[in-house]
Formats: sequence, structure tokens, C-alpha cells
Amino acid sequence: MTAHDVLGTAVEMPVRIRHASCFVAGFTASASAVQAAIDDTGLEVLRIRPGRAMCMLVFVDYVDGDLGPYNEFGVCVLVADRERPGQSMVRNLKDLAGGQARALVHRLPVDGEFTLAAGRGIWGFPKTLADFDVDHQSRTKRGVVSEGGQMIAALTVRPGVKVPDSPASAVLRAYSHLDGVTRETPWVLNNTADTRTRLGGAQLQLGSHPIADELRRFGLSRHALMTSSVGKIEMTFEDAEVVNGS
Repeated sequence: MTAHDVLGTAVEMPVRIRHASCFVAGFTASASAVQAAIDDTGLEVLRIRPGRAMCMLVFVDYVDGDLGPYNEFGVCVLVADRERPGQSMVRNLKDLAGGQARALVHRLPVDGEFTLAAGRGIWGFPKTLADFDVDHQSRTKRGVVSEGGQMIAALTVRPGVKVPDSPASAVLRAYSHLDGVTRETPWVLNNTADTRTRLGGAQLQLGSHPIADELRRFGLSRHALMTSSVGKIEMTFEDAEVVNGS
């Protein structure tokens, strides 16, 4: 078992999240614009149709976990498996449908100093401090994230169709890039409950913050391709592996 020092506190690996809630909206985006924004990672965007990539916007409420309670807003870009670059769009769509697509955590505002230090120091997640106003409890989920008085985004997700609970473990792969180093982190999804999903179902408003300006440059689709919400997630985060840079 390894441990990391975070602000004078030992954080043992893997980090365990016993209860989190989230809602997410997936938008198509300009593949060329997104690729230009992530070129320094050494990763390649996952193209789901000619000229279009996938950008996921997600609000997460970490209710009970090793890093304490906090809120998070993620701008995540689906990327190709770095060991199988240049795949066809048919193969990319099969990976997406089968849950095999990788995600680069491109932007990650949070509202806790400890999780910010842990995220940046352990996994290289590009966490920054922000302010949150989020409703995970109502049937229609809504979140607003701002920084320095500038709104980044306001996202509303309407309820979808109930999906069976899943007690089975699944290993996902998340990439991060910070200070010239790209890392890959195994993210083990241990249990999910109260999951709802649907086509469309999102309303997005972008603010005046630089992250909002970047999302505009991404050319997000007017309507979300899909939305989901999960009432309870249990998961663990393993140590990160450096895959590019040093």
C-alpha cells in the first residue's frame, strides 16, 4: 500500500469514494477545435462522426470519501486509446457503446482546498478552486459553477429512464495533463444505484469565464446527445501512471 502526503495528511491508496452523486451531459464538439486544445497531451480525440468529437460536462457531489466532501465540475473529452490510435469511426463508436472509450479530464473546478491539493499532487488532475450552487436531489438536476464572480456554466439535466443498479466492478481509464505531464489513472466503479439516462434532456448556459469561452470555441452541439444522472456511486482511484512527459 502506498501513501501520499497531502497538506501534511497521509492519503493511502487506493482512494475510496463511498458515496457520490453526479449528473452529466454529452455534447458533440468540433474535433479540430478540441484537438488543438489538447495537442500537448499527446492524446487523440475520439471522432464519433466526421469532424465531431465528444465533450462531457459533469457535476459531481462527493458526499463521503477519503478526500472529504466536495463539489466538482468536469470538462471531459473522449479520447482514443493511446495504444490504438487512428482507429476507424466504426471502431470508435463500438468502444463508446461498450464503455471502452477513454476520457481526458480537461478542466476540473472544485470547491475544496484539500481535494485540490490531492488531485493535482497525486493524479495530475487540473483542479482549480470555484464556487458551486448545485441541486442533486430534485428530479431535474441543476448546477451552476463560477470562479471569481464569473460564471463558467449552468447545466440542467431532466430525468431519464431508470437503469438497473449495477453492483459489478468496472475499470475505466481517465487521463490528465498538468505541468507538461500526461498521466493515466485506473478508476474502478464498484457500485451504482438510482441511475437514469436519456437522449437529449440538457439545457446549458455558458458564462463569461475563460473556461466558458473555451467551450464556445469547441462548437458544442445545440442539444446534448445524451444525459445521465446517478444517485449513488461507489468507486476507487488507483495511483496514476505517467504516459507522456516527465
